[in-house]
Amino acid sequence: MFPHLFHIGSFAVPTYGFMAAVGMVCGLAVVFRLARFRGLDPDQMWNLGGIAAFSGIIGSKLLLLVLDWRDYVADPGRIFSIATLQSGGVFSGGLLLALACVWWYVRRHKLSYLSVADVFAPGVALGHAFGRIGCLAAGCCYGRETHVPWAITFHNSWAAEFSGTPLGRPLHPTQLYEFAAEAINFAFLYWLCKRKQFEGQVIALFMIVYGIERFIFEFYRGDPGRGEVFGGLMTTTQLIALGLVVGGFVIYLRRAPLRSLLASTPAGKKREAPTVSRA
Repeated sequence: MFPHLFHIGSFAVPTYGFMAAVGMVCGLAVVFRLARFRGLDPDQMWNLGGIAAFSGIIGSKLLLLVLDWRDYVADPGRIFSIATLQSGGVFSGGLLLALACVWWYVRRHKLSYLSVADVFAPGVALGHAFGRIGCLAAGCCYGRETHVPWAITFHNSWAAEFSGTPLGRPLHPTQLYEFAAEAINFAFLYWLCKRKQFEGQVIALFMIVYGIERFIFEFYRGDPGRGEVFGGLMTTTQLIALGLVVGGFVIYLRRAPLRSLLASTPAGKKREAPTVSRA
């Protein structure tokens, strides 16, 4: 791991924060490029990008506090500790709050929410991929103990002190799992955004695909504070992931041209077969 890029006296530049910043810049660059391609105002996208980034940071921190509320109630000072401030929080919380704030902005400026969400989806996936590299460098968001050939082992005491990372034990590299998934998501969504058939197709598929991925990755996460619902049947993050999947399907099915979907089925093709005139 590589928690700090460099030190200037007692001041250290955290790798996670640097990677998150790089991810935000690269993600916004993608958004601006796609916005111009789709005919959206780049200035409005800049403002919206700042709102989405800030609300994403706040939302991820808030969900972290909610999931670990017992620890923070027992020790309120932890809220402003270095570990909490440097923590990336819970991505699902950031995504939900960012979506809500984006919805407010586009309503106020009378923009198409789905059009805006479509151009932001690839940028969000790319930014998240960079963020997961930062997680690996910091030792947070680690996986369960495993003995697979690709397991990773942390030895830096900084990780144990600030993230509670188990040292000297082989763990699932969940940070790399999600990095790879989001990198693939970005490539697919970027390609799709220039070829989409209807507004909302890109964000809907992102919600569906990422929700499924995150639900699966939760089984391999080993860090505490995952939260539990339904008597421990699943984690809070998995419940949110299911919500993303359902929401994505709702958007897709409501926006997809129903006629084209029916026409693609064998029954639909049979119904649309040309009839012979009897005149």
